[in-house]
Amino acid sequence: MNIILDSNLFFSALIKDSITRKIILEYEGLFLFPSYIFIEIQNHKKELLEKSGMFEYEFTRLIRLLLLKIVIVPHEVLVPFKEKAVEIVKDIDLE
Repeated sequence: MNIILDSNLFFSALIKDSITRKIILEYEGLFLFPSYIFIEIQNHKKELLEKSGMFEYEFTRLIRLLLLKIVIVPHEVLVPFKEKAVEIVKDIDLE
């Protein structure tokens, strides 16, 4: 089974050596993630580095390791499903 991963969970795995990171790294399936992950990482890189306490080379290495378990889904594939996705999460989190 493939699971859709949101940026909050990915960031959690980057910041702390936690159960979230362990699940991502040890899960037998793959995680799906929208292609904007790279924009999100760049936008929050300084904050993520500070919170993680890692050096930049360690941080980059961890990102690469996590990305081995993630299939990046191009934006064009997701566009037709945006309206339905917003409807599903409208009471939870629209960001």
